[in-house]
Amino acid sequence: MINFLKYTFVYVLISLTVIGSGIYSLHKWRVNYSIEFTGGTELSYEVNNPSNLNLAVIKRVFAKHKIRVKIEFKGKELHVITKSLGEKEIMRISDEIATLNKNAGIKLVKWDVVGPVLGKETMEKTIAASFLAIILILTYMTFAFKNFFFALAAILAMIHDFLVTIGVYSLLCHFFGAQVDTLFVTAILTNMSFSVHDTIIIFDKIREYRGMGKDVIDLYANKALTETLIRSINNSMTIIFMLLSLILLGGSTIRFFVAALLIGAITGTYSSPFVATPILVFLIKRFSKK
Repeated sequence: MINFLKYTFVYVLISLTVIGSGIYSLHKWRVNYSIEFTGGTELSYEVNNPSNLNLAVIKRVFAKHKIRVKIEFKGKELHVITKSLGEKEIMRISDEIATLNKNAGIKLVKWDVVGPVLGKETMEKTIAASFLAIILILTYMTFAFKNFFFALAAILAMIHDFLVTIGVYSLLCHFFGAQVDTLFVTAILTNMSFSVHDTIIIFDKIREYRGMGKDVIDLYANKALTETLIRSINNSMTIIFMLLSLILLGGSTIRFFVAALLIGAITGTYSSPFVATPILVFLIKRFSKK
């Protein structure tokens, strides 16, 4: 049996470092919201000869019309994100861009105009769904384990995973251009489920050794971790390998969505034994009457 709880201070230090870095990133750089949340217009152009495309000319066209833009150019696709524009204004600007980039063979293939209402409504529903899920998980785990501390420890570990995911994704937004969109919201909810699922495996093993007093909870927790850790890692690695494959070989459309899932899978695997279990041990030793 390995004494995992002996290194609780190390686990706390790791978590504080990662979460602190994320909070710093959120405070300094915040996150990049997609057009679904901010509202605006996304223009998609097809470029037949990318080597002849002059991005500086395109920026000057929008600047002349006093329009701030964000331009993304990959392969033969050019995406321009800007404020809400009317159809006539879109066509006039696109014709001007095509004229000034004749050798590039650029043409407008589609445009989407989105209002910020959709993103606001999605965020409100996500927050409501998260609170409902937390209440249901607290109720279910309290009933299933016949101990409120099990449920509380699982929820606190889930909040830990949420903070890690948000913070690391903020760094991805700053350094790699990731955006917070509806897919990211889906990833957050999925990660919350994964976090609790892995924690229950360990807690269920601890429950098998119940009859414990608070003085021997360390022994049972270490025994449960020793018996379940390899199984949890093997289970998580199959998910992590699949997500890594999608990041490397999948399209750019889902890359950051998969990256958010990968962050959740890694932090969920870590938090179940090294965050949730130490919290449970602390709560039982500190507040339990048995």
